[in-house]
Amino acid sequence: MRVISEKHLDDGLLEREFTLGEIPGLLWTPPAASAAAPAPLILLGHPPLGLRAMYPRLVTRARRAAADGFATATVELPGSGDRPAWPALDEARAGLRRAMRAGGPVGDETVDALVLPLVERAVPEWRSALDALLALPGIGGPVGYSGGLISVGIGLAVADPRIEAAVLFAGSLVPRVMFEEARRVTVPLHVLLQWDDEGNERQAALDLFDAFGSGEKSLHAHLGGHTGVPEHAGDAAARFLARHLKAA
Repeated sequence: MRVISEKHLDDGLLEREFTLGEIPGLLWTPPAASAAAPAPLILLGHPPLGLRAMYPRLVTRARRAAADGFATATVELPGSGDRPAWPALDEARAGLRRAMRAGGPVGDETVDALVLPLVERAVPEWRSALDALLALPGIGGPVGYSGGLISVGIGLAVADPRIEAAVLFAGSLVPRVMFEEARRVTVPLHVLLQWDDEGNERQAALDLFDAFGSGEKSLHAHLGGHTGVPEHAGDAAARFLARHLKAA
């Protein structure tokens, strides 16, 4: 990991921009974090819109987590933002747009082509980033995951035992194979669902929640479209992670 810039924000939060090979990332640590008292870490997932576009929402989430004593970090998804173009992923996105314009259901082949290669590539990258982050002074466990593409969150929760709790957003298309993967998720889960999400089939989200193998899981549904998650829902998700990660 190579830190390429760092600055203190107005509330004392330390923001570091880093690269992990070709992968850009951001790390935020609260003022009290130190080698003697490392902060637990929350990985901030996000949609594939690019870190620059997502920055305002990411830093808001980082500030909220820092108020509870957590460090937060995120990395750029493959084929997004400043990373090299990924023609196959671009074609899959174009296929999704065509299907949505046609007004019919999005076929399994389109969903698989859009999501599965991204999960296959992104999950190992998140794990490598976690290796590097936990080696830094001032950063420690336990580790949580919050937000982003739900299939990436599922893949990471299954693949990496260091993830001890997760907040997942049921706001993206999910390949059928990920329902089987969901049965292997056992960490405590807090799942957010926008009841009127125009880009996500409600029943599929409910079926996915039912498939999760976690002994402790809760579904929090709110009226409104994809971008209408109420502020109190974010606060409740933050409290869930604070409760589980501080007790871990």
